This record gives sequence, C-alpha cells and structure tokens, in this order.
Amino acid sequence: MTNAVSRLANVRSAIAAAAAAAKRPEGSVTLVAVSKTFPIEAIEPVLAAGQRVFGENYVQDAKGKWPELRARYPDAEVHMIGPLQSNKAKEAVALFDVIETLDRPSLAKELAKEVARAKAAGVRVPRFLVQVNTGAEPQKGGVLPEAADAFIRACREEHGLTVEGVMCIPPADEPPAPHFALLTTIARRNGLKIVSMGMSADYPTAVAMGATHVRVGSAIFGARG
Repeated sequence: MTNAVSRLANVRSAIAAAAAAAKRPEGSVTLVAVSKTFPIEAIEPVLAAGQRVFGENYVQDAKGKWPELRARYPDAEVHMIGPLQSNKAKEAVALFDVIETLDRPSLAKELAKEVARAKAAGVRVPRFLVQVNTGAEPQKGGVLPEAADAFIRACREEHGLTVEGVMCIPPADEPPAPHFALLTTIARRNGLKIVSMGMSADYPTAVAMGATHVRVGSAIFGARG
C-alpha cells in the first residue's frame, strides 16, 4: 500500500503543477480519490496519508466499507460518482456527502423526497452535481448539454435540491479539452462553483481548463482487478 501513498503524492504534485501553470490559486483543485472496488485495506493508507475526499461508483460497495472507515476518519467526504438508480435514493442520501450524478427528473424527484425526510429528522443532507453528457453518448448517463440549464433550474426550483456544480465524463475516443470547455461554460452560465472533470488520463488538462474537482483512481490505487 506504500505504492498508493507514493502515487498519491505524485498526483498531488501534478495537480499543483498544472494549477500553477494555469495561474490558479494554490488549493483551488480538490482531488477526489476514486476508491471504487478497492477494499478497506487499500483505502486506509491513503486516508492515513491525509487524503479526505473519495469517490465511489456503487451504493452497496460504499455501504460495505465507508461506515467503518468514517468511524476512524470522521472528516472523510465520500462522493457518489457512478450511475444512481432511483430506488437507491434513500441509501445514497444517507451515505454520501456529495452525489455527482444527478441526471434525470425521476431521480431528482426521489432524491428530493429523501432530502426532505432527512431534513425533517435533523440529519445532514448531501450536495448535488448535475452530470452532463457532453458527448451525447447513448450508453452514458447525464443530461444533454442543451437541456442542462433547464434541468439545473428544475432541480433547484421544483425539487429544492442544492445543486452546487456539474460533472462530465468525456468520450474515451475524443480529445477531452472541448468537453471540459463546454462543462465550464455551463457551470459559469448557471452560477455553479463546482466543476468536476478529469480522470487519471487527463486530469492535468482538466485543471488547466478550470476543474475544481478531479476524479483520479488508477493513478493512485493502481489497476483494478
């Protein structure tokens, strides 16, 4: 696991260098360490090294490890970064600090119900990012770019959700920069402060183009089995 800790240091250095090259303030980019599919034993050394923000793809996977890890690291923040089924809304609201994959009205409706219940019970509720399908890929989640403004407005005004930003996963076979530029434009137009974009292969480009959060997994934890 020392390899993960040394790779974490390398990623942090690369983020800092990319931010400095873009003349961005120190600390303006948050690293989301993507721990999906990795066990507690793989994650804990990275937590011990000071990393506090993590990304998970599956409710059940996260549920099996983060309650235990949070008992030891109560300031850890966990983001849902995978597709979220509406029937998992209750568990997701209880488990995650940020849900980055809000992408359709039916999900917004279910999340709003669970948020209302949580608020009534006096417990904390997650913040939300809207996922934008910048490449209009049919197999991928996310609202289409031309529908993003209306969807963000509906999430806020009709469903009362706290939308703080946007996220995207560009097509694997296209240069990411135009997709990052599009996402940044949508965020700016809607007054959103969080722009989650960039993964292990392209996060320096994302930082250069305004990412506030980058989601890096294999460059820290290594290849998944």
